[in-house]
Amino acid sequence: MRRICFLLKVKPDRLDEYKRRHAAVWPDMLAALRETGWRNYSLFLRPDGLLVGYFETDDLDAALAGMAATDVNSRWQAEMAPFFEGLDGQPDEGIVPVEEVFHLD
Repeated sequence: MRRICFLLKVKPDRLDEYKRRHAAVWPDMLAALRETGWRNYSLFLRPDGLLVGYFETDDLDAALAGMAATDVNSRWQAEMAPFFEGLDGQPDEGIVPVEEVFHLD
């Protein structure tokens, strides 16, 4: 199992709507995440828009590829893309793992 942490930046004027969308994630999106190996997935949002994502997976490449192959992910990413600053593609393409330097087990 691998722990993945990533950072993105939500536009300050979209914070409230971003939170509302994530309070009601589509059931088929949640199912797709589970089916493709995403576990213990959390998002943390600072008032300045810094988004910290965390999830666990056995195989990061397989988890990302599995989601990329689903229709629901394509729809979700297209709807979420306008919320972010500094992305050249879809939000899930911006997942660049942050190096883990400590873990208390």
